[in-house]
Amino acid sequence: MTPELLRRLARYNAWANGRLYAACGQLTAEELARPCPSFFGSILATLNHLLVVDRVWMGRFKGVKDTGITSLDQMLHADFAELAAARTAYDVHLVEWFDALESDLGRPFQYRIMAGNKVESPLGLTMLHMFNHQTHHRGQVHDMLSATAVAPPPLDLIYFLREG
Repeated sequence: MTPELLRRLARYNAWANGRLYAACGQLTAEELARPCPSFFGSILATLNHLLVVDRVWMGRFKGVKDTGITSLDQMLHADFAELAAARTAYDVHLVEWFDALESDLGRPFQYRIMAGNKVESPLGLTMLHMFNHQTHHRGQVHDMLSATAVAPPPLDLIYFLREG
C-alpha cells in the first residue's frame, strides 16, 4: 500500500462519480427517488449513502469527533443538483487530501464504528476500503440505472487508466 496508489484511487473515484452522476442527472426527481430493490432503496438514497460514508471515513482519518453524520442512511441532500454539487466538492477535497498524504500506511488505525465500538485495522487498508466501498455502491446504482432509459456508463478502473 502506498500513498501514490491512494492518490490514484482518489482520482479514479472522482472520475467514476462524475460519470455516474452525469448519467443519473438525466433522470427525473421521481426516477431518482423511485423505490428499487436495493440496500438503500433508491438511486438517490444510495448516492447519499456514499457521501455520508466518505464523510464518516474522512472524519475518522482526520480525527474529527463529530462529522454531523447520525446514521448510514442519512439523507444529506434530497435535491439531486445539491447532492451532485456536494459530491463534486467532496471529490475535489478527497483528491487534495490524498495528494498531501504522507503517513505510515501500515500502522494500526483505531476508530469507533457508528455503534460506538472501538476497532482497529491497518491505516492504508482502511483507506483502501473507503474507495472499495464507493465502487461497491456505485455498482448498485449502475444496476438501478439499468432499469431506466438511461444507459449506465462504463465505470471500470481500466477505462480511467486508459484515459489518463
